[in-house]
Amino acid sequence: MKFLNRFFPHLLAVLGFVIISLIYFYPVLQKKALFQSDIAQYTGMAKEQNDFRAKENAEPYWTNSAFAGMPTYQLGANYPHNYIKKLDSVLRFLPRPADYLFLYFMGFYVLLLVMKTDPLKAFFGALAFGFSTYFIIILGVGHNAKAHAIAYMPLVVAGTILVFQRRIILGGLLTMLAVALEINANHFQMTYYLLILLLAITVYYVIKFVKAKQYKLLLISFAALAGAVVLAVGANATGLLATAEYTSFSMRSKSELTVKPDGQKHETTSMPRDYITQYSYGIAESFNLIAPGLFGGSNSEKLGPDSKVVEYLQTQEIEKDRYLSKDEAVAYAADGMPTYWGDQPGVAAPAYVGAIVFFLCVLGLYNDKRKIKYAFLAGAIASLILSWGKNFSLVTDFFIDYVPMYDKFRAVSSIQVVLELCVPVLAVMGLKSFFESDKDRQWKSLKNSAIVTLGILLLLIVSKSVFKFTSINDEGIDPAFVDALIEDRKALYSSDLWRSILLVLAAALVLWMVMKERVSTMIGVVIVGVLMVGDLFLVDKKYVNSEKFVDKYKVDVPFEPSQADQEILKDTGNYRVYDIQGRMQAKASYFHKSIGGYSAVRPRRLDEVIDYQIDTKLKNLAEIIDPETLSLKSNIPALDILNVKYLVVPTRDGELPVTNPFAGGAGWFVSSVKTVASADDEMKNLSGDLRNTAIVNSKDFPQFKNKPFAKDSTASVTLEVSKSNYLKYKTQNAGVGLAVFSEIYYPKGWNAYIDNKKTDHIRADYVLRALEIPAGTHTVEFKFEPQVVKTGSMISLGSSLVMLLLLVGGIYYEGKRKTVIKNPAVK
Repeated sequence: MKFLNRFFPHLLAVLGFVIISLIYFYPVLQKKALFQSDIAQYTGMAKEQNDFRAKENAEPYWTNSAFAGMPTYQLGANYPHNYIKKLDSVLRFLPRPADYLFLYFMGFYVLLLVMKTDPLKAFFGALAFGFSTYFIIILGVGHNAKAHAIAYMPLVVAGTILVFQRRIILGGLLTMLAVALEINANHFQMTYYLLILLLAITVYYVIKFVKAKQYKLLLISFAALAGAVVLAVGANATGLLATAEYTSFSMRSKSELTVKPDGQKHETTSMPRDYITQYSYGIAESFNLIAPGLFGGSNSEKLGPDSKVVEYLQTQEIEKDRYLSKDEAVAYAADGMPTYWGDQPGVAAPAYVGAIVFFLCVLGLYNDKRKIKYAFLAGAIASLILSWGKNFSLVTDFFIDYVPMYDKFRAVSSIQVVLELCVPVLAVMGLKSFFESDKDRQWKSLKNSAIVTLGILLLLIVSKSVFKFTSINDEGIDPAFVDALIEDRKALYSSDLWRSILLVLAAALVLWMVMKERVSTMIGVVIVGVLMVGDLFLVDKKYVNSEKFVDKYKVDVPFEPSQADQEILKDTGNYRVYDIQGRMQAKASYFHKSIGGYSAVRPRRLDEVIDYQIDTKLKNLAEIIDPETLSLKSNIPALDILNVKYLVVPTRDGELPVTNPFAGGAGWFVSSVKTVASADDEMKNLSGDLRNTAIVNSKDFPQFKNKPFAKDSTASVTLEVSKSNYLKYKTQNAGVGLAVFSEIYYPKGWNAYIDNKKTDHIRADYVLRALEIPAGTHTVEFKFEPQVVKTGSMISLGSSLVMLLLLVGGIYYEGKRKTVIKNPAVK
């Protein structure tokens, strides 16, 4: 009975999280699915991989459907002995995306329990964290990996704190599992940002231990954390090693080229600085953390019937002597208007943490005596400043230039996830400490917190005239429409500020009534909790609601073939497709072998070839396409060697398939090799006769400098078998020749075999594979056999076994320790 009484509140909390997750995403119970734009793109990218699994009952680890070929390490590849992924699947037992919302709640609930919070306050605190607007909107657009990583952040923090609180065994085990799950989520940017908060917490405890001269305990704590991290990394070794191996070939590595397509010099960072900071939070815009509509909400905000935009729309003549009716104008405005006027290119929703959450956070800073609050405050401030990006370049440039790996991540505004974790923690600390304080302290902290919070909100109201409410996206729009938008932006600004003021006043009033003993503590917690969570819930529903759900079939099959796709698919040969307008989209990858695709880690060299050698020559399509035959008039060498037989060209009425009669086929022998000494020279020479001359970088492959090759009139390379991870050719040439294959060069896994004998192959023409082949007829095979998967899997197996043994031992130890505590006579 005591056991049940002890765990019953937690069981109720977990049940509540399940129910609330399902209620918020209730269409999943109707067998509907949330249409997530990013997941639709992922589905397109992963289709070939999934088809291979279904047919071969094996993992390919390579796809030919995107970017002319790339590893599937970032496309959901399944690795042997990945038991952490199996554990994660168990924890995410609810239908998507309710599973991620449930993880938000559970992870934060555990953190609050570690912070000595009672179950009721922890329950509402977890809901406030999970319903933070940014966390919901990323589920709406399909940033599942980001949501996944965020959900496990609180658990990592909880484990770390437990270790420093001298709960070495329990904390070490929780940290081990939490870090393993965090890494498995596979969003290294979020994990990297988490380190900033962990650094602040670690510094706090180091100072605490040093002041107490507890150096031994500090070393034990560090050892426990280090061991936990090593095992967590080991359990995810395959994915980590594979990703690290591929990174140097991806967009996240520094270009070997020294000049851009426009002739300007390349930056020394892994990615261009303006690309890293493209999404930078405006400094003033940060106040929408406490008033959601302060900067217009989103770039597709629903406006009501009394909006100025609706008035403007009714003045628009759609036919002669016919204007939009009120109902038509209301329906049009309800589809979403570009009210957002902040510094970012666009946002799907404001990053709102809640007015009451912020008020309670201030209360926590005033009232809670625990010094750890300063670690969370430091994490929040650091993430806020870094989220400003180019708007506070002094700090941002320092981090890009000097902090390891910071230049490998874009969209710096997303670092605010750290703040969105810290502020609710401080809020619950404020709520908890308020009820534990004496009346005098309660009144002082309540009064000061209300003055600060309401003062900020009132100051923003007074400052309304300072802002222009215009956006860079307003350029080119009818000035009268922009004027109407500005009026609606002003209305949103004022109404949401007053809304936040009323919410703060309501929460403060409830706490005051508790202080005056007119309301019980439990009732007070419930009312404040409902107000706090209800506020966030209603804002979230504006952006992610039942309207976003569709029939599950539309999610499983997100793309319908266009007439151009259908025409191309009649050709059952071996070729690639370039969707000009959809280069950065996955639609073409869903139906064809494409040289485009959707990935933030696309192969760098292939991307550069398209930038430098293809798109520059496709700028004026009318001049290079024969309108009668719908084919290219002249060849584009880079397209030819990539075996691009079809281009999907946008028109006013849709898309047209344009044939490239010069496509090079699966492979060919060259007559000569031209050696160059740099990547710049490789790129410059891709405009020549690449069917007869291969371009080879002598710095990387010195053995081919001045080496003669020949081909006769009957020389041929014929593709006989083509699978994702296996290619088989028949080659014929009278002499020793160099064959170039229209396949992406990736030496970290692709092995070449001539007549079953493994042999070395090289990179030619900047991105392709080339192989020296003896005279005569031969069988050439390329097999994708990544050693990193084999090595990583063995490390994962060993680490997982050690983790299992430690878990069993730890559970036994904790159980025995509690028995001894309850009965000191037990030895």
